Amino acid sequence: MRAMILAAGLGTRLKPLTDSTPKSLIKIEEFTLLELQIRKLLSEGFDTLIINVHHFADVIEEYLKQNNFFNCSIEISDESKKLLDTGGGLKKASHYFSDGKPFLVYNVDIISNVSLKILMKYHVASSSIATLAIQERKSSRKFLFNMDNALCGWKNENTSEQIIVRSDQSEFLQYAFSGVQIVDPKIFKYFPDKDIFSLVELYLASAKKEKISGFIHSEDEWMDIGKMVNLNQAESFFEKIRHTYRV
Repeated sequence: MRAMILAAGLGTRLKPLTDSTPKSLIKIEEFTLLELQIRKLLSEGFDTLIINVHHFADVIEEYLKQNNFFNCSIEISDESKKLLDTGGGLKKASHYFSDGKPFLVYNVDIISNVSLKILMKYHVASSSIATLAIQERKSSRKFLFNMDNALCGWKNENTSEQIIVRSDQSEFLQYAFSGVQIVDPKIFKYFPDKDIFSLVELYLASAKKEKISGFIHSEDEWMDIGKMVNLNQAESFFEKIRHTYRV
């Protein structure tokens, strides 16, 4: 199975660490975030990986070479000339997914024991164009779903901005996005005619005509390591779930 690791971000929330180190090479214990994600994906059957890079792109590529690409198939989607955001990054790398099979997209700064195998099975059974891992947890930005777990919109609680793309009901279930998703290549036809855009924009555009499902995994452990406040707690958090990373 194929998977894409989103590793091109600037890591501004981790400054000053990311002034000299790419976010993906920040360490938890002796492991870089990138190594942890590669190990997790391999352990759950994803053996062909695409990694997008921008910030310190050459450093990441050299790191992978020094580690013999962790003995798996890894391709680099180079965004060193222009950072494309999450959706634009997927658009640039879309040719890697020309086999028509669903694939995983995983944020490099997410640590979780969510089962990627179960997520994939859920997606295949749902007949959706994409399936988003979601949780009931505190977050300023939420995806909005109907009672059938179909994506209907998005809201920012800090700014009160709200986007509704399906209004088949008046009340919506609100969930925080986990930065983990299964995507069907059929969604590529909804790419906007521009280079830089977010996955949120892509999902909202395609949800107007297609089903995008939510995979609720509120019982799982989850942490965004892209914030300094969480990085300081990361080692103790990681100890609870390290067995799921096979390290």
